[in-house]
Amino acid sequence: MGPNDETFFKQMLCLERRRCERTGLPFGLMLVELGPLSKTLAPTIVESLGKKIDDSMRETDITGWYEQHTTLGVICTTLNGSPREAAESAILCRTRQVLSLVLSSVQIEKIRLSFYLFPEDASPAGPRANRDLFYPDREKLRSNERTFVLIKRTMDILGSLLALVLLSPLFLMIVALIKLTSRGPAIFRQKRLGQYGREFTVLKFRSMHVDSDARIHQQYTENLISGKAGNGDGSYKMTKDPRVTRFGNLLRITSMDELPQFINVLKGEMSLVGPRPAINYEFEKYSLWHRRRILEAKPGITGIWQVNGRSRTTFDEMVRMDLQYINKKSVWLDLKILLKTPLVVLSGDGAY
Repeated sequence: MGPNDETFFKQMLCLERRRCERTGLPFGLMLVELGPLSKTLAPTIVESLGKKIDDSMRETDITGWYEQHTTLGVICTTLNGSPREAAESAILCRTRQVLSLVLSSVQIEKIRLSFYLFPEDASPAGPRANRDLFYPDREKLRSNERTFVLIKRTMDILGSLLALVLLSPLFLMIVALIKLTSRGPAIFRQKRLGQYGREFTVLKFRSMHVDSDARIHQQYTENLISGKAGNGDGSYKMTKDPRVTRFGNLLRITSMDELPQFINVLKGEMSLVGPRPAINYEFEKYSLWHRRRILEAKPGITGIWQVNGRSRTTFDEMVRMDLQYINKKSVWLDLKILLKTPLVVLSGDGAY
C-alpha cells in the first residue's frame, strides 16, 4: 500500500456507496484500527500485515488505508445475500487469523476490529459516528466550506430576523383570520427530519381543520415517491384536499403558511435556502439515493425546486434538483434563489 492509498480507498468507498444507493445491494466496511501500535510497529510489518489482509479477502474486495498509518480498511463489495451476522463473523474471524500470523497475542489485543454495513449503519436514526464512516467526502467538503457555512448562517440569522420584524403585522393578521375562520390553534406543529436526520418541530400557519386525517397525505406521498401520483395536467401536487380550510387554501396558494418557519431558521433548524424537510413517514419510503437530500444539506424555506417547477415536477426530479443544489451550493446560488422566490410566489405558478 502506497502513500496515496487513503485517497484511493476513500474514492472507492464513495463509489461503492453510490452504487449501493442506486442498486439497493448492501456492502460491508471492516476497519482495523492499529491504535498505539501504529507508532511502534515497523513500516515493513505494517506493510506485510496489509498485504496479508488483502490476500485473505476476495478479488472483488478493496483493501487500503482508511486513515493513513493508523486504520486499515476493507470494502466488502458484495455480500451475496449473506445475513449480516454471518458475513461479519466470517470476515472478522479471517482477519484475526491473519493478525495472528504477523503479530503477538499482546499486540493483537491492542487492535480494534469493527464491521459496518451500508445502508443499515448509515441510517439517520443511528449513531452519527457510524454514518459518517461512509461519507468521507462530506468531511472533506465540510473542511473546505467553513467560509460558506459561516456566510450562509449569517444570512439566515439576518434574513430571518428582518423577515420576522417586517412581517409581524402580517403575522398578527393571519393569526386573527385563522381564529375567525376555523377552530383550533393558529400555529401547526409537525415533526420533520433535518440535516443528518435530526428531528425537529417545523412551524406553519394552520391551513387544515383540527384533527384531520394524516393518512390522506401519507397515501398521496407514498404514491408520489413511487411515481404513481399525477393529476393528468402535468402537476404532482395534492389538490382539493378535504382537510384544508377555505382560508387555509389561500395561505397555501400564496405560501404564507410557511412564514413561521423563519423562527426555525433563526433557531438554526432550517436555512433560508435548502431542500424541504422530510416527514418521517415520507423518509421511510425513500430509495437510498433519495436520502442524500436529507443527509447532505440543512432544509430550507425555499430552494431550487420551489423556483424551478414546484408541483410540476415528479418526486425523483425534485430530488435531483436538491442534489444539484447540494453539489453546486454557493452564496451566489442562494442569493439567486432568494431573489427568484418572491416572483414565483406572486405568479402562483405550480402552487395549490
